[in-house]
Amino acid sequence: MAFSSGTGSSRRGGWAQSLLPSSSNSTKSKLPRKSRRRASLRDFIFANFFTIGLSVSVLFFIAVVFRYGIPKPLSTPFRPRNYRQPKFRKPVYRKPALLESGNEVASAAVVDMTTKDLYDKIEFLDVDGGPWKQGWRVNYKGDEWDTEKLKVFVVPHSHNDPGWKLTVDEYYDRQSRHILDTIVETLSKDERRKFIWEEMSYLERWWRDASEAKRKTFHNLVNNGQLEIVGGGWVMNDEANSHYYAIIEQMIEGNMWLNDTIGVVPKNAWAIDPFGYSATMAYLLRRMGFENMLIQRTHYELKKELARHKNLEYIWRQSWDAKETTDIFVHMMPFYSYDIPHTCGPEPAVCCQFDFARMRGFSYELCPWGQHPVEINQDNVQEQAQKLLDQYKKKSTLFRTNTLLIPLGDDFRYISINEAEAQFKNYQLLFDFINSNPNLNTEVKFGTLEDYFQTLREEADRINYSLPGEVGSGQVAGFPSLSGDFFTYADRQQDYWSGYYVSRPFFKSVDRVLEHTLRASEIMIALLLGYCQRPQCEKFTTSFSYKLTAARRNLALFQHHDGVTGTAKDHVVIDYGTRMHISLQDLQIFMSKAVEVLLCIRHEKSDQNPSLFEPEQVRSRYDVQPVHKLIGPPEGSAQSVVFFNPLEQTRVEIVMVIVNRLDVTVLDSNWSCVKSQLSPEWQHNKGKIFTGRHRLHWLASVPAMGLQTYYIANGYVGCEKAKPAKLKFFASSNELPCSSLYPCSKLDGDIAEIKNRHLTLTFDAKLGMLHQMSNKDGSKTVVGEEIGVYTSPGSGAYLFKPNGEAQPIVQAGGQMVISSGPLMQEFYSYPKTTWDKSPISHSTRIYNGENTIQEFLIEKEYHVELLGEDFNDRELIVRFKTGLDNRRVFYSDLNGFQMSRRETYDKIPLQGNYYPMPSLAFMQSPTGQRFSVHSRQSLGVASLKNGWLEIMLDRRLVRDDGRGLGQGVMDNRPMNVLFHILKESNISSTADPVSSTLPLNPSLLSHNVGTHLNYPMHVFTAKKAQEPSVQLLPRSFSPLSASLPHDFHIVSFKVPQPLKYSHQPHGDSRFVLMIQRRQWDSAYYCQKGRPQCSIMADAPVNLFYMFKDLAVLNVKATSLNLLHDDTESLGYIEQLGDAAQEGHVIMSPMEIQAYKLELRPQQ
Repeated sequence: MAFSSGTGSSRRGGWAQSLLPSSSNSTKSKLPRKSRRRASLRDFIFANFFTIGLSVSVLFFIAVVFRYGIPKPLSTPFRPRNYRQPKFRKPVYRKPALLESGNEVASAAVVDMTTKDLYDKIEFLDVDGGPWKQGWRVNYKGDEWDTEKLKVFVVPHSHNDPGWKLTVDEYYDRQSRHILDTIVETLSKDERRKFIWEEMSYLERWWRDASEAKRKTFHNLVNNGQLEIVGGGWVMNDEANSHYYAIIEQMIEGNMWLNDTIGVVPKNAWAIDPFGYSATMAYLLRRMGFENMLIQRTHYELKKELARHKNLEYIWRQSWDAKETTDIFVHMMPFYSYDIPHTCGPEPAVCCQFDFARMRGFSYELCPWGQHPVEINQDNVQEQAQKLLDQYKKKSTLFRTNTLLIPLGDDFRYISINEAEAQFKNYQLLFDFINSNPNLNTEVKFGTLEDYFQTLREEADRINYSLPGEVGSGQVAGFPSLSGDFFTYADRQQDYWSGYYVSRPFFKSVDRVLEHTLRASEIMIALLLGYCQRPQCEKFTTSFSYKLTAARRNLALFQHHDGVTGTAKDHVVIDYGTRMHISLQDLQIFMSKAVEVLLCIRHEKSDQNPSLFEPEQVRSRYDVQPVHKLIGPPEGSAQSVVFFNPLEQTRVEIVMVIVNRLDVTVLDSNWSCVKSQLSPEWQHNKGKIFTGRHRLHWLASVPAMGLQTYYIANGYVGCEKAKPAKLKFFASSNELPCSSLYPCSKLDGDIAEIKNRHLTLTFDAKLGMLHQMSNKDGSKTVVGEEIGVYTSPGSGAYLFKPNGEAQPIVQAGGQMVISSGPLMQEFYSYPKTTWDKSPISHSTRIYNGENTIQEFLIEKEYHVELLGEDFNDRELIVRFKTGLDNRRVFYSDLNGFQMSRRETYDKIPLQGNYYPMPSLAFMQSPTGQRFSVHSRQSLGVASLKNGWLEIMLDRRLVRDDGRGLGQGVMDNRPMNVLFHILKESNISSTADPVSSTLPLNPSLLSHNVGTHLNYPMHVFTAKKAQEPSVQLLPRSFSPLSASLPHDFHIVSFKVPQPLKYSHQPHGDSRFVLMIQRRQWDSAYYCQKGRPQCSIMADAPVNLFYMFKDLAVLNVKATSLNLLHDDTESLGYIEQLGDAAQEGHVIMSPMEIQAYKLELRPQQ
């Protein structure tokens, strides 16, 4: 999505009339080096003087080369086409920043700016700046370019959303394929013309359809530097809601297709349309081999502050990085939009006159400022060139160098030959005039991002732009360093884009389900091909490879900044949802069959053979919640249930399936008895909260990345049957809605309790809300759960614009029931609200399971149905009003990868203090008491008052919010939101969250809680029951030699190209293992000897010995997009290549590393 200039498709709404600021990027070029003075030799008479002079010269030359590198030749203002950029310099180690307590936090970075510093400094007054509304009246003296001429790169581009107001297929058919055809034809006419392209989802489709001649021309344009692929991901991904696994996958999908097809590996990233930017993206791009990145949508007040100090170009460094290994160069566009009126300079009314596609006769809207573009000819070229150059020079003053970037494009531009020729021909006339007048001190030409960044770096190498005392970077001299992220985005008049953190939450949830299902399927494929190297196994996986590719691409497509954001039109959301649903079904069917092969039930599996197993959860449609399959073994039989654990540690946890009867028994794979519990299944129905089905819980143990079988038996003699839970009901009437199948009593009093050996939870029995939690050490924490709604007639898909604060909706009364058993205790509430049908019901659960992570957490599940007119323009939240003195400082995650410190500011409105919460938020008191909420889907979070943590669950909005979508958000679906809540106390000194500006890290336990929530076990049930008397061999599969440390995470284990697997030589490294080492807060100690507390420092990992009965061969470290094997150039300080030769995994906390390897069964 974007601020398109096409009629009615602008994300800008009606603001063009308001003389909005311009957006652009600056680039400045280099002049020839000054000639060095040569020492004149005075005495040629005496030979010894000559010898001494020569020796001194040689020594001096060596010293210069050592200090400054090999001198460059006198150079032209623009780089040679085949110039290769120098390698990254070695990282510099600076003394890390320390917390006040003295604890080092992940070796914190030393930088010139943080985004918190900027927020503290900016007053957010929204002052009208004149022609540049959000800035000031920009002027220049005129002598700024006397010694270093202005070098301008005009970069034509077309922003193609893979779905927004039309589906990706509709856009391709109507626009994108014509745009790519146009690019190929118009660039071929003149080698001075340039273009950049970003989205591989469209390019791959076009490539399939294109003639051989068009493909060849495209290839030639790329090779000769006229056409640059920037970013090269499948899409331009969102950076607020997307999980880092999905971001990596979508980049791999695009980059690998591009390299395989066209032989190109991108090195410049282009992200003009995501609504805010995450530091995680900068890290991932750096570790993928990218050197430069461009961003656009950041808070307009922040742009203004950076522009005032010429800091719009900077080095982005991760907050934990003391060694400058994550540094990447960033260009931030300075103005309101990426369209042409907001990119040539600070005055959009002038810049719009140089968007020649707005001339009469084209389909785009005329300039809203009233002055329209005219065709350039010999009569007006001087006047128009000077007018345009004035904008270029004004824009140039916002940057340090004299190399200037001018994007030239908009949404779905260059759709016809006539449009493209209007831009290229008119601009070339202007360029020719400017370039032919030396007194203008300017050279201007069409360029690519690579042209711009290369010329800028050359200039920065020659001229020192560093300010006194500036930390900068060892990678690119002359620019400040920055750490932090750019949320929450505001584009104008204090309109904050925090609504999209929650829009369409149902599909945000489906996104995560597809993600973890794809990851599990990839692991199964890798294990199948590793262990079973028979032709039948290869054929089985190869036959699935087309559907696997489709699943990868459907997940990748939804990461688009109008997909997972929930900001597309209704029919486009249906298209995204349908694609994900089809892929989910395909993956689950494959996994059901793969289970048989891995358990050695069938060695020869094919797509034609029906599977013996089926998924335990299924979805009947793309827009409904999954339903648990009903397990009902006939009398005297047993039904198999197989668990797949996708994590790298053995998993001991309480599991649940649905059964149709009470007289069942659970047996493990050795046919030994397992204690189990039964409790009713609830539903969101005021008149009938019991479905008539039963939940069966037991404690299961499943090996790391392995399979384990359990049996649900009916009539098995010799084992105790599952124990029914005891129920306590609270109802406003005297009638107890009890089931005769369970022991039942009435709940009396104003408070109620459930407890396990670690926690006691106290509830307000009138409201049905969690009130307090007590630990076994006696410490108590007020939780103060509250459900409320905002009334928000101004909100839309993008914007959150509430009228005042959220109001509580729960009233005394409602239906409540406590379910108590040996393994799980639950408080269920269907609350009484203003409306007859409540928009929410919820369960609070605690578990009893020795050596499980579950026994330390509180599980909160909210069933949300924001349906019908009663809830129009309402936004539903849950808040926890704790007693923690957090001073409105809290921490939320960025893409599930790292934490970011958040602070509530009074100088910005409520909606500006909402932040993305892809998976975790926590707050902490100065005494170290910590309250964490883990989520399995992306939502929005805030801490608006001291001790409060508020999370938005769903939003239903009637109106469009003026950002181009043209509709509200009314397609809500019933859904469940699941949280795991953790209360922790520190055991050593910890940072004061208020005074410390650095992000804190989760504890090791908290990391494990989040991992278990986001990567649940996959469950499969046998389609047919079997006789328990026929006891089969134990059915389990355990591929790892041992559980891996708990700060070690396998991000992915896959075969990137299964179709090519059998055609690649066996010496090739056909598998990929991507791993992460987590940074955890040691102030929250994990008890040594406990299963969840092993760490890499105590248990080093060797890849050669990771798998049982598998030889690991040909290990090679690679980049995160799998395309660069020179890991030193990626910023890694460890010698990955050397270590990989011996199988050793050497990695610092917070790092992600990828390895290519080969697997073979050991002889």
